[in-house]
Amino acid sequence: MLTIQQGVAARLLMSYVASRPLTGADAQLLSAVIAIRAVRDGTGNITGQNLSALCLTDPAGAVAALTDVGWLFAGDPLTGDPEAPVTVTVPNLPDELPVSNNARSRVSGWMTRTLAAKPVKKASPQARLAALFLAAHSSNDRRGVVPDEMPMHCRQALPELVSNGFVVDLADDHYLLDESVSHLSGMHPRSHDDTALLRRRWEVWKDGVSPALRRHAEAVENCSLCALPLESVAPAFLQTGLPLQTPHKVRASYGAWKDTQPDRGPRAAEFAAAWRAEHGHGPSITQLCSGLGWPLQSRELRTFIIKRLVANEWLTHTFPVPWTLRPGAADQASGSLTPAFSADRK
Repeated sequence: MLTIQQGVAARLLMSYVASRPLTGADAQLLSAVIAIRAVRDGTGNITGQNLSALCLTDPAGAVAALTDVGWLFAGDPLTGDPEAPVTVTVPNLPDELPVSNNARSRVSGWMTRTLAAKPVKKASPQARLAALFLAAHSSNDRRGVVPDEMPMHCRQALPELVSNGFVVDLADDHYLLDESVSHLSGMHPRSHDDTALLRRRWEVWKDGVSPALRRHAEAVENCSLCALPLESVAPAFLQTGLPLQTPHKVRASYGAWKDTQPDRGPRAAEFAAAWRAEHGHGPSITQLCSGLGWPLQSRELRTFIIKRLVANEWLTHTFPVPWTLRPGAADQASGSLTPAFSADRK
């Protein structure tokens, strides 16, 4: 992850990109890659391979747009040797983008990792540029506020980031990054105003739902055993549950894993029943898998494990309400069933 100071540098870079007289996502994305390489002395290199890896809609147009605003390419990265570096001179860059050499290296790596992240690497240029803005402006708890300077075409691409799984909650310009990309956080410090706004949204939401759902939400919020911060509880209830498609490789990993866990169903039902008896609410997916010593590295695998346990009726839940896992019909013989929680959203 970036340090706090390197997060500041990442946001400086994105502010610099937003301030350039460039209107297209292709040119803005290319400008970000070149600028971070050129902060030390105003010159940076790019190869044809680098350009191809960006998957721009119109790479020639992007190079032309940068040339039009005074960026000087000492060669043609489009038609030359794809491995040969082409030096690009960026006017006034050291003064306009004051980033240390150490931060330059870390931010450059952060940008590469962000653009290569699974939910982003095949997205549109607008969505990939938006991902850089959102990652840079997120805090270490994955939350952030969409910056005012982010271009409109990036805002219009935000639904693409939600559907791809880069963002798991988006409302009123506040967002939550998916757990799988938490390492890309820009370490933006959360302000008191952000916390106050979240609490207001939380109270308004509780006032608008059924009494049963409110009691459940407050049981999780006030659970002394979980002791979860509001920043973890509220977004889980506020976000809209999205159906998840399971990649083939996750199904393959599940197949290998389940062969090592022949008693997974009874153990999950027993754990969920014991958790509900102790806490007054069900465990989250992560809490259940952690408690049973099951894989925590892959969010997709954890989710699929629970989906299969629900499908086989060892567990049940009230989708999409979080913390509602409980024993399912297959566990009836044990007598450990907890009465079903009914939480109809309004």
